[in-house]
Amino acid sequence: MKKGVVSLAFALVFGFAATATEPLADEKKEVKTDASKVTWKAYKVTGSHYGSIALEEGALVFDGDKLTGGEFVVDMTTINTEDLEGEYKQKLDGHLNSADFFDTANHKTSSLKFTEVKSTGKNSYEVTGDLTIKGITKPITFDVSIYGSKATATMKVDRTNYDVKYGSGSFFDNLGDKTIYDEFDLVVDLEF
Repeated sequence: MKKGVVSLAFALVFGFAATATEPLADEKKEVKTDASKVTWKAYKVTGSHYGSIALEEGALVFDGDKLTGGEFVVDMTTINTEDLEGEYKQKLDGHLNSADFFDTANHKTSSLKFTEVKSTGKNSYEVTGDLTIKGITKPITFDVSIYGSKATATMKVDRTNYDVKYGSGSFFDNLGDKTIYDEFDLVVDLEF
């Protein structure tokens, strides 16, 4: 009986030591879409507009507590203007959904897939990813911060890279105060 106990203890100690030295597999943490928020802000000569858009699905990938990857899908049909009401809100939401902007009838989702993640400090990362809007994929670099089970990212997107050129002074002359700036901001607050 004593020999069996010693053998079991030996197996447990060396078995644990062997597994403790093996690298941990990446862990995929699904994002809670109902608790997460994506907000946008776009600028024009005479001011700005802001709103939200729904995250359809997403996940962050970790090696221990270090961010190593991520992938997200946004439901473009949920574009929502939050600084207007009534008729003006309906008009802007309709225009953003139209072929002049995001053509959501033909491009219902946009996506982002991380391709490189570099640590820039405790819980801070510089991320490069492939952003796809209207079926066009371009690289984008942005910052991500992780705090427990929450993450925040802020990015500037040049809409003209994705064939969203309506009102752009880079493509049209004499727009005057109707000019809409090419870059818009996205702020992403995630819970996972």
